[in-house]
Amino acid sequence: MLTTAPRLGPAFARLLLVTAALLGALLAMAGPASAHAALTGSDPQDGAVVAIAPKEVNLTFSEQVALSDDSLRVLDPAGKRVDTGEIRDLCSNATVRYGVALLPGLPDGTYTVAWQAVSADSHPVSGAFTFSVGAPSKTAVVLPDTPVGGGLVGALYGTARYLAYAGFVVLVGGGAFVLMCWPHGAAVRPVQKLVVRGWLTLTAATLALLLLRHPYTRTGKLADVFDLDGLRAVLETKTGAALSSRLLLLGAAALFVAVLFGAYARRREEADHRDLTFGLALGGTVVAAGIAGTWALAEHASTGLQPGIAMPVDILHLLAVAVWLGGLATLLVALHRAPSLERRAIERYSAVAFGAVTVLVATGIYQSWRQVGTWSALTGTRYGQLLMVKAGLVAVLLSIAWISRRWVRRVGEPAAGEDGNVDGDRDGNGDRDDDGEGDGESSEVEAADETVDSGEAGVGSERAEQLARQRAAVATARRKKEREADPERSGLRRSVFTEAAVAVVLLAVTTVLTSTEPARTEEEAGPGRTAAGAPAVPDRPVDVRLPFDTGGTNGKGTVQLTLDPGRTGANALHLFVVRPDGSALDVPEVKVSFTLAAKNIGPLPVVPDRVQSGHWSASGVQLPMPGEWLMKVTVRTSEIDQTTIQKTVKIG
Repeated sequence: MLTTAPRLGPAFARLLLVTAALLGALLAMAGPASAHAALTGSDPQDGAVVAIAPKEVNLTFSEQVALSDDSLRVLDPAGKRVDTGEIRDLCSNATVRYGVALLPGLPDGTYTVAWQAVSADSHPVSGAFTFSVGAPSKTAVVLPDTPVGGGLVGALYGTARYLAYAGFVVLVGGGAFVLMCWPHGAAVRPVQKLVVRGWLTLTAATLALLLLRHPYTRTGKLADVFDLDGLRAVLETKTGAALSSRLLLLGAAALFVAVLFGAYARRREEADHRDLTFGLALGGTVVAAGIAGTWALAEHASTGLQPGIAMPVDILHLLAVAVWLGGLATLLVALHRAPSLERRAIERYSAVAFGAVTVLVATGIYQSWRQVGTWSALTGTRYGQLLMVKAGLVAVLLSIAWISRRWVRRVGEPAAGEDGNVDGDRDGNGDRDDDGEGDGESSEVEAADETVDSGEAGVGSERAEQLARQRAAVATARRKKEREADPERSGLRRSVFTEAAVAVVLLAVTTVLTSTEPARTEEEAGPGRTAAGAPAVPDRPVDVRLPFDTGGTNGKGTVQLTLDPGRTGANALHLFVVRPDGSALDVPEVKVSFTLAAKNIGPLPVVPDRVQSGHWSASGVQLPMPGEWLMKVTVRTSEIDQTTIQKTVKIG
């Protein structure tokens, strides 16, 4: 029984719909602005209650960030800014810290710190936290529901990123397929259209990324796309320089495409053809590597571990992806639209794809190690989970490719009279018209014209031309039907089509992966992220919040404790007891003790003095050694109701 390959039109439309749905789901999973530079600490900490208003607020990040004048804002309970607006660079060695000074004489209450920045790998990050002076209070501060990099602007930016990758893959992979596997394909109109559309897509997506960059990283407003001051500021950043460089390289790529489908396609002399092939291959490789470098210089590879090695590896990785998947797209178009495809072209692509996959796997293993680092990060972070999904898709793609290789071997021996062309054309180098048909169709038209001229001399020229077109269309349809009825060739087309469908999804996962915080960064920054009750580090006070419930009347509340400076030696202790609504809770007694179990020290008792309702303090709290100290707080709310709560804190 003969099998028929799926037609490109309806099947391709269904593929686009499925791809759009998958891409939308993946972009939704990505979140509005996946953090790459993590906030690892702050002074004061999130939720801390301090007795005296600090002179400044400091933020510590896991990697270098770019800040603007409004990147750090401190707002009082009424929503009024109380910072000076002058950001101080407090970075030293490997510590990335920035601060902003506060106005003097701040009253008691809850203050909100809102921040946003751009990480070294070009992705925006933002967040907010609160601290209180004296005691917590109500605050009127309302922060935006959509963080920086989210909303409509974030969705458009993510879509443009996907299209940029897709355009690059088609442009580079299509050109490589023609040069390395199928030189005759330079004259095939559908292949020309595919590569040119890849160039147009990459160029349009790059322009969109450049215009969207300012609202994506700063304002979040689509109306700011044409803000010239914002565009000027973007061009001064590393990402802006990479995008503008990509546009310049795309100008060189346009020249490459023009020569490939112009002079190269028309060249007939063997020696001249060989020289031009070498020149195009060399120039095309340089331009393609340069375009790939615009990603490597501005994103993951440019920061973190071993950037000097990671950037060249990233360029190789991108080029291998383009040669493999872009060649696959070109092969799919050739199988469905070109009048003939030489068998040796498919066999050459099979060998080229194998080499590209080898490079892809080798560079991918290095990138995975660099960005993940540990098994726990692979399974316990979103980046690691997405990476496993990508690896699974690559495995599926390789399995389908293996099936395709079997079909290639089955059609590898030409049938009688086929002369080595997959689709049975007599000449694999014929000129093509706008519909991708070759000399076979031209001969049909000529034969039809001769018949009309000889047998229907009385028919007018307009009618003769119409009859010739009809006969040519019938001949073309008959030839396509015969091609598609071949079970071996039909199987190859279906296999390649399935590969392309999986490749589209794989590219979507890759796009989401590049906008997700690397697993190594997330895992390393995780223990120190700013959060209520987070362990302190040696250069700032200990601030913890401990909820309690003694079981009696007014027995529920929270202990907010500050130990300043949080280091060995003498420390000042301030303790606030508050109700669930944040108001002060006056309790009869509070006791604190510290134990360093690793050194068999303690418990060291501390009996704080009552300063006012809900506020207790003690000075000269001596902690003789650094380490993980177990702090116990006993709260008594009545004559019989009391409880002990505890927390391990790090003392430097």
